[in-house]
Amino acid sequence: MYSLLFDILIDLFGIFFLLYGFAVIVIYMTITTLSGLELREQFKKNKFVDYKDVITTPMAPGVSILAPAYNEGKSLVQNVRSLLSLHFSKYEVIIINDGSKDNSIEVLVENFDLKKTDFAFEKTIDTQPIKAVYKSENPSFSKLIVIDKVNGGKADALNAGINVANQELIACIDVDCILAPDSIIRMLRPFLEETHKKVIAVGGGIGIANNCDIKDGTVVKYRVPRTLLGRFQVIEYFRSFLLGRMAWSRVNGLLLISGAFGFFDKELVKKVGGYFPPTVGEDMELVVRMRRYMEEQKLPYKVAFISDPLCWTEVPETEEVLSKQRNRWMRGTIETLQLHRKMQFNWNYGFTGMVSFPFWTIFEKNAPIIEFLGVIYTFILIFLGEFSAVYFISLFVLIYFFSVMLSSFSILFEELFFKKYGRKGELRKLIVTVLKEPFFVHPKLMFWCLKGHWNFIKGIGGWGEMVRAGFKNTKESRQN
Repeated sequence: MYSLLFDILIDLFGIFFLLYGFAVIVIYMTITTLSGLELREQFKKNKFVDYKDVITTPMAPGVSILAPAYNEGKSLVQNVRSLLSLHFSKYEVIIINDGSKDNSIEVLVENFDLKKTDFAFEKTIDTQPIKAVYKSENPSFSKLIVIDKVNGGKADALNAGINVANQELIACIDVDCILAPDSIIRMLRPFLEETHKKVIAVGGGIGIANNCDIKDGTVVKYRVPRTLLGRFQVIEYFRSFLLGRMAWSRVNGLLLISGAFGFFDKELVKKVGGYFPPTVGEDMELVVRMRRYMEEQKLPYKVAFISDPLCWTEVPETEEVLSKQRNRWMRGTIETLQLHRKMQFNWNYGFTGMVSFPFWTIFEKNAPIIEFLGVIYTFILIFLGEFSAVYFISLFVLIYFFSVMLSSFSILFEELFFKKYGRKGELRKLIVTVLKEPFFVHPKLMFWCLKGHWNFIKGIGGWGEMVRAGFKNTKESRQN
């Protein structure tokens, strides 16, 4: 009796893994097709758009750029100067010093002629106390506002910036990111084009600046990172932004806008209560909460995505730092899905509840668990003597080549539409990385994500220390 039940259970698990694998292939092939269509459409639009019109039109909304900073004194001045030089007129830069323990405030005061001011604002969202608000006495820095507050974390710092912001849109960025000079005007396009739906948020493409040449706050020469982990993340970002988010944007099902670079409707952000400080996935949680509000109010809306790489960031290239990042990303995903589990398979939330939310639950949150169970299942078959080497090798080859094909499509899309890594040497490195990734990187990612699940269950939170090497300018790059 027990033997029969065990055999049935083993067979059911086998059917489950087979169906899950088939679903993965079908879904990601669909995503690749949708992203290709959306990229082609955006590329055609870019040919006929004169972005100078966006700069001059009175219809363009103003933008408040919010950049939280914690112990960024060494690079803060250069980063702020870069933000103040963007190609747009109707914007302000709000730096939120979130209780830094270094000399961040001192260097800002000294380099930008800052003075404390009685800055009037409405505290719509509760935050940690603001100690002072600074404005510059130099007209050249009239766009700059600096908030000095008690430490409360990134989400709390952004909420303080939202309270102070004067413009219709807020752009939330990481202060150490490099923005393309025309990033604002390109991100405004969906807000200006859409006439039938309210655009509540827009995400932008993010590139990896490790090993690139930086001059005057701009990436002037593109190179792939030197390490395998760094190059893997270039491929991963291609897959994430050029495949995943482009496809979900096309069907208006996007649940995540990167915390490194995203534009939001300020009034709606205030209505839903701003960022949620207790979570470590505040970027995804805010987008889901905004979508939930719009669905509950039965209001037509859109979350858009711009494919152009408009923001360049540094990624971790050591296993220690990358593992902390992936652990945090997984915990943030679980927290968001738990907080809004009411939306799961709920017709009242439309496409978001019936498609986007289940996809993230099954194929993002639970993927490492299912992969781990698949490994255990394989060992059980070996132990029982029911293991088929031919079946296993055939399945492994199928999965491997599908993974390589998906990554190759992401590289192809980048080369067709952006050509940032057009040199043969750079492309060769990326192709070699694609071939190596399933063997040398993916198993580690699965383990780090499983650890994120375990830490969530145990209640272990926090961001962890994210050590950055810092960007190199062109002179430093040549010397290395």
